[in-house]
Amino acid sequence: MSESFAAPAAAPGAPSTEQWSDWRWHMRNRVTNLDGLREWVKVSPEEEEAIAGTAGKYRWSVTPYYASLMNPEDPDCPIRLQAVPAHGELLEFPDADVDPVGDMFYRKTNRIVHKYPDRVIMLITESCPVYCRHCTRKFHTTDVEGTYFRDNEGGDFEEDFRYLREHPEIRDVLLTGGDPLSYRDEKLETIISGLRAIPSVEIIRIGSRFPVLLPQRITDEFCEMLSRYHPVWLNTHFNHPREITPEAAAAVDRLLRHGVPVGNQTVLLKGINDDVDTMRKLMTELLRIRVRPYYLYHCDNVTGVSHFMTSIEKGWEIMEALQGHMTGFGVPQYVLTTRIGKIPVSRPYHEVVEDGLALRNYRGQTMTVTGEHYRVTEPPSA
Repeated sequence: MSESFAAPAAAPGAPSTEQWSDWRWHMRNRVTNLDGLREWVKVSPEEEEAIAGTAGKYRWSVTPYYASLMNPEDPDCPIRLQAVPAHGELLEFPDADVDPVGDMFYRKTNRIVHKYPDRVIMLITESCPVYCRHCTRKFHTTDVEGTYFRDNEGGDFEEDFRYLREHPEIRDVLLTGGDPLSYRDEKLETIISGLRAIPSVEIIRIGSRFPVLLPQRITDEFCEMLSRYHPVWLNTHFNHPREITPEAAAAVDRLLRHGVPVGNQTVLLKGINDDVDTMRKLMTELLRIRVRPYYLYHCDNVTGVSHFMTSIEKGWEIMEALQGHMTGFGVPQYVLTTRIGKIPVSRPYHEVVEDGLALRNYRGQTMTVTGEHYRVTEPPSA
């Protein structure tokens, strides 16, 4: 059995420890309307207007667990900004696109997106426990019919498996969506076992925010199921230090104990983590719970999301403050996702000059390397 956690004292309805520890209880009791949100926070007029304005356009829901992390008095709380609709979702921004990363362009079956030579993503569901306001696939959260992807638990995956069998160059499959862990274990095992039966599929990855939004979902039973199909990797999505709770740490620990490596993909978000202190603390806390920082995504110019975007220069500023100031494997790769792939956009630490390479370290000290020899152009200072 997985660990039990008592509900916070402020939780509406005083759920029992058994209920609070049951992920299905949280899914059944998600906050999906204004009255439900008022049980957790003092709703601001701006939030109330945004909830009304996005009705019929974008879905929203918040698990009781994630709602418990909100600051009830502060509408600028980083948890609230990620989970509660905002006026910015209704604004128009230049060049914003419903699909800037090209999922629809590279779509090969109902679920498979084949952008890179040896790997694909499978969009196996459109459901999420919390509909993150910054989601790059915000079309999954639309209430407008006829959009890109629809599915339910009764969906047949044979067309997708057939595509993989017909393309043996594909060795790596990422299950995403939506959030794959929205499915029950039995459904997930059907999908994962189907993938493992394809000889050319070597690696199975799962992209899930459940360790952040509802860590109770990461049960011993779920982890034991995954351990039968190794190698299985899981990448999650912590964006702020406040999300790293004892429950989240316990969920990560369960995955690691069952041999599932956990990586993290943070999105650079205006007003949430676009400052050095927050990002440095986030990366440090991730290492403490043994989660490897993997990517720092520049926020995509997605319709309904663009208000979260920062400048590339802001990303450079943060990356410069991480590099050299913390252990190397705690520094994520800063990337911009485009229709031609993920492009690293960190500022370079070298420059080609006439007599070799001019190198710069995190302190701004420089040296030039020529062949097997080098000379220091600015000696280190004490």
